[in-house]
Order: sequence, then C-alpha cells, then structure tokens
Amino acid sequence: MATGTRLRPVGDQDVRLRHRVVHGYRRAYRIAGEGPAVVLIHGIGDSSATWAELIPGLARSSTVLAPDLLGHGASDKPRADYSVAAYANGIRDLLGVLGIERATLVGHSLGGGVAMQFAYQFPEHTERLVLVGAGGVGREVNPVLRAAALPGADLLLATLSWPGMRWPTRLAIELMRLLDTDLGQDAPDLLNLVDALPDATSRSAFIRTLRAVVDWRGQVVTMLDRCYLTQGMPTMLIWGSRDSVVPELHAHRAHAAMPGSRLEIFEGAGHFPFHADPARFLALVADFVETTSPADWSAERWRQLLRDGRSGTTVADPDRAYEAVVERELRAESERSAT
Repeated sequence: MATGTRLRPVGDQDVRLRHRVVHGYRRAYRIAGEGPAVVLIHGIGDSSATWAELIPGLARSSTVLAPDLLGHGASDKPRADYSVAAYANGIRDLLGVLGIERATLVGHSLGGGVAMQFAYQFPEHTERLVLVGAGGVGREVNPVLRAAALPGADLLLATLSWPGMRWPTRLAIELMRLLDTDLGQDAPDLLNLVDALPDATSRSAFIRTLRAVVDWRGQVVTMLDRCYLTQGMPTMLIWGSRDSVVPELHAHRAHAAMPGSRLEIFEGAGHFPFHADPARFLALVADFVETTSPADWSAERWRQLLRDGRSGTTVADPDRAYEAVVERELRAESERSAT
C-alpha cells in the first residue's frame, strides 16, 4: 500500500456533524472553512467520516461540505429512491438549503458516479470534478458486490451482526491483508463498512443503493456515453493501481472519454487512495482547485455540445487504444444509462 504523511484527524471540536431537514428527511453533514465550495461525496456504505483527515487541509482555502448521503451515516434511511440521479438531486437541494451556488465535486466510488450525474444534471452548479475510484465507467466490479446485489443477500448481511461474528469477519479481512491481496489493501475500510450496517434499516438502505447500480452481471449504469459533456470542465481522475472494487482500467476509459482530464494513479493503493496517502491526495486536490478556472457554463454552449455529440469531441493527443476500449464498452453496454 502507498504510504504518506498522516494528516491531523478531525475531532468533534473541529468539524462536528450537523443536521438539516430537507423534504422531511434529516440530512447529516460536516462543513468547515471559507472560500470556494468543495463537496466531498463518499461511497456506498460509507459516510462523511471517511473524509475526516482531509477536511482540515482543504478548509484552509475552501468551504468544505461533506454530507452523509441519504441511507448512510447519520442521515435518515427511509424506504426511498437511492439511484444516482436521486442522490444528485439530494446534493443539489442540500447546497440550496446551505446557500451554496456552485462547487467543485470530489466523489469516491458511488460518490464519483453521483458527482458525474450531478455535473450532467446541474452543469450550472458544477465548477470542477474530481473522481476517485468512481463507479459508472464500466461493468466490471468486485464479485462481492455482485453477490450482495442478489436476492437474499440481505439475510447474509444480517449474519454479520450476530454475536461472535465480528471476530471471524475481522480474521478473514486480516488474512486478505496478510496475503497481500488487492482487496486486503483496504482492510481497515472494509471493517468500517461492516460496522456501518448494525441494523436492518441500515442494511436495507445499503441493499437498495447497491441494487440501483449493480446486479449479478456488474455495474448497471454508465456515464461513458455523455462524458464528452465535460469538455471545458476541469476534471481530475484519481485511482489506486490495486483497486479491486473498481479496476484501474476504468480510470483510463474515463480519461480517454473526458476531454482534457488529468489522471493520477496511486501505485500500490487500493480502492481508498485518499486513505493510503492522504498528504498526496490533499496536495493534488488543493493544487487542482488553485490552478484551474471554474467551468464557464452557458446554456447555449451546453446545447451546442449536445448537438455535436461525441463525434464533435476532440481530445489532445488521444490514446487510440483506450478510445477503442471506450467504443467497445459503449457498444456492449448500450442498454445502460445513469438517467
């Protein structure tokens, strides 16, 4: 696993969890700093706590907002729509409640898919995109998630909360780490995800969210067909070279499909590169925000991009091999859509 200087963790005295009610549901979030807004969107089964070590550094020059998505963390977990489009709507509404007009979105895993969907639905509110091991770029996904999307998986998940099950679960995860498997690179985070499903309500929300984006064949949504719309929007892709959840190949697919995007690979890191080397991650995001201009969105330009379509997109020094991969992926996954 990649290593780096550990950053100061956030305690309650630094960035306490706050709550606002939106559409009748309690939404939890952390907020700190002043300046241009940066929104940190966590992945499935996770919460805003995953960004704890990064918030102080980013808050030195930005207003940092890290929400708990509906069905996650300390937010309510109703029987509701947990699609990426619904999550994008929820981010838009929370920004409205907090008086934030535009923001740079940093999304991890499912949160990366939500960030891409937000930029697609609300380009006028999006300044930049940072996608970290993001979903929504290809069908491949870890078999464990495919299995968890199957009927009856909720009953299997329930066994993890039985007395005496934490020790063998911890032992299995530790064994994966000791064997230096790709999944074992994220051993501490895997344990946190198991702990985040303590009751039936949490497990139900997790399963509903997972089934909105994954089935037994893999991921069921894609943004590859409209990535050309990011032309003119600063975009950075960050991936771990040993990501066993969303493979590194997806980073290159997205990079080829997103005009002008930057690509950063964390060698040896798994699905959580911002935990593997938080100092490097923080430096990259801070530099990206400071050295790029916010997307200059206009309704007419958006209409023109739609009219031109992907054939009108140009990429400086294109990688023809990766472009061919993207084209094959789009043909194979033509039935999938994130809208």
